[in-house]
Amino acid sequence: MTGAEAIAKCLINEKVEYVFGYPGVAIAPLFDSLYGTQIHSVLIRQEQNAAHAASGYARISGCPGVVAVTSGPGAENLITGIATAFADSIPLVCITGQVDSTLMGSDVFQEADISGACESFVKYSYIVRDVQDIPRIMKEAFTIATTGRKGPVLIDVPVDVQHEKLSHFFYPEEVKMRTYKPTVEGHAVQIKKVISELSRAKRPILCAGGGTFLSGAASLVRIFAEKYHIPVVCTMMGLGVLPTDHPLFFGMVGNNGDACGNRAMNEADMIIMIGARVADRSISQPDLILKGKILVHIDVDPAEIGKNAGPTIPLVGDVSHVLQAFLKEDIRVSCDDFISQLCAYRKQWKEQKEEARGKNSPDGCVNPAAFIHALSEAMDGNAVYVADVGQNQLWSCTNCIIREGRFLTSGGMGTMGYALPAAMGAQLADPDRQVVAVCGDGGFQMSMMELSTMRQYHIPAKVVVLRNNTLGLVRQYQHLHLHDRFAVTDLGEYPKLEYLTGAYDMEYIRLTDNADIQDAVRRFLGSENSVLLEAHVSKDALA
Repeated sequence: MTGAEAIAKCLINEKVEYVFGYPGVAIAPLFDSLYGTQIHSVLIRQEQNAAHAASGYARISGCPGVVAVTSGPGAENLITGIATAFADSIPLVCITGQVDSTLMGSDVFQEADISGACESFVKYSYIVRDVQDIPRIMKEAFTIATTGRKGPVLIDVPVDVQHEKLSHFFYPEEVKMRTYKPTVEGHAVQIKKVISELSRAKRPILCAGGGTFLSGAASLVRIFAEKYHIPVVCTMMGLGVLPTDHPLFFGMVGNNGDACGNRAMNEADMIIMIGARVADRSISQPDLILKGKILVHIDVDPAEIGKNAGPTIPLVGDVSHVLQAFLKEDIRVSCDDFISQLCAYRKQWKEQKEEARGKNSPDGCVNPAAFIHALSEAMDGNAVYVADVGQNQLWSCTNCIIREGRFLTSGGMGTMGYALPAAMGAQLADPDRQVVAVCGDGGFQMSMMELSTMRQYHIPAKVVVLRNNTLGLVRQYQHLHLHDRFAVTDLGEYPKLEYLTGAYDMEYIRLTDNADIQDAVRRFLGSENSVLLEAHVSKDALA
């Protein structure tokens, strides 16, 4: 078989369902080899969105997303999508075509050093020089992407290598790499230390991050919290680890977090960070907030522990394995007084949110908080809510109701345009599940070409555009910090979305009045097909 056929066979062995990509001459042999197989190739309209779609697929399916694009500009367009996945530890295998290996380094047509360009935000990268190495490289790539701290792996394959013949194909069942041995089990001594401190703590709190989902440990966090009656907060990437109305859940923390969640963190005497980076968006001033507290940091990546804050007890290991070890121990936790105090804070915070949702909006606009609350309340219990980046993300984090579903967004990189393609990938991962993408009009215009992909492949994900004709979060910053000098944030009145959806034969719903929210949401979610709902919000509304 050829190198391209070998790659296709490796993907089949890995039980890959979808390859998201965009062909060109340098990757055409691979797509030709996928033609007629059980693997579905999805033609994305822009390469960055291929990575976002693969990300959404990976986060819902639990399997790595696969991307294939051509050399030069195709690979370069992919870079932002790779960086977005890297920041949120999403497992991707990204295959890029490359010019003929004999011409590499000659600056020939559509040559780019994509491996070098992506060096700082991939877990690992390969340049395939020998066709015989393809099975080993593919197996290693999937292993690296899906173990330890998950993330994207890049495989750059020159077009002549794709055409070369293998003398023998053997796909290994497992690989052993001398320099790659991620820690899975938590150290027994450190686990005992955590248990000892937790037994003494009066105000302990669990702070769950995106790593809880990546390790398949969200249910274990819930079991652990309920068993020992410990309050839980989360980072933005950890939203949904507990239902938002769970009696032990006290909100999101960080710069854009909830007053209740941040206050809970401030007043705790012991913080257990689970699968979360102690980064600026979750703990902006770690030296101040962590002063006088016991900090336990549990993460599969030892490089994250102590990077931004020195933990009292560092614990390296996979979150699911560590929590299982905790659940085997006899722990007595006494923090009922702390929980009662937090319940009072939460009641006050919920009243403030209800008051904000009840505020009137200018004529022709809806209250974004009220709309998102009503939308998420009406969604299925296991629905997937995909938030883009900007004010829509912050309104979503604060007002979205999550029951047994998932909340997806670009947290680490904050990449505008993420929601629409990610929602497509999530929908393909679970076709019977309700999936809704919520965008601002700025982010939507960065990926609106993917409406064509949605329609071509009959992907029924639904799209909300919160429209204020401006780059809302930047404008908000200009209002608060730059004396209302609104430079380069006016988006104008285009495109006219009712005509755009008509071009794609999509149903269109326009919402301009709070009184019509319930009816618009009912129509929006009631359709079996993809729908676009345009909700007009005031450009002066603050998140």
